[in-house]
Amino acid sequence: MSTQAEVPFTFVLPKEKAPKPKAIVIAGLIKENPTLKMVLGCCPTLAVTTAAPNGLGLGLATALVLTMSNFVISLLRNVIPDKVRIPSYIVIIAGFVTIIMYVLKAYFPALDKSLGIYIPLIVANCILLARAEMFASKFGPFSSALDGLAMGLGFTIALFSIATVREILGNGTWFGIPMTPHFFSPAVLLILPPGGFLAFGIVMVIMNYLTRGKVGGDVACATCNPENSHCAPDSILGGK
Repeated sequence: MSTQAEVPFTFVLPKEKAPKPKAIVIAGLIKENPTLKMVLGCCPTLAVTTAAPNGLGLGLATALVLTMSNFVISLLRNVIPDKVRIPSYIVIIAGFVTIIMYVLKAYFPALDKSLGIYIPLIVANCILLARAEMFASKFGPFSSALDGLAMGLGFTIALFSIATVREILGNGTWFGIPMTPHFFSPAVLLILPPGGFLAFGIVMVIMNYLTRGKVGGDVACATCNPENSHCAPDSILGGK
């Protein structure tokens, strides 16, 4: 009878390879646009997009927080215990949101007053926690920061587009400048809550129409492993 201790079999998952920068940018801006494709962050999207400056301001603030939090979470991904990773992500995100909030109060008081509670509520934006869990916790700092920037800019484009539609058609202005004084009377409905859903739908339809057939369902998402057989062609992902 052998006295040698049996060594239990362990299966080690292969280390995931970070997607190429081109794939990350395409995913954040178009293929996985967090608002127009994934339909995330709808509460601030509908609430603050009554004017173009509001949409642009909240979008850029969210993009900054998303980029910086992704970078830090990626740096700490091997240090944070798995059981407390979600609270840790929230604390990191909240720290950057606090910085952005005080910067806005100090240098952009009008924008801060206009956005109100939606600046601190960036902490609760599901886009940030989703990218932390799906991307930053798996890949390196550079790729994670780029993913945060791309997703943040995608969110900014969505907010700015919806806000532009609502302000021009609903108020007849753009950044406060009269745009339609002699063409038509503004449709006030568009700057009211029901108009938010209508403008959201219009921009989403335009986005899907312009991107159909160009970045379709066969293109891999930014969190896919490009070596998998079901992923996109190398020409799209920036490969060979």
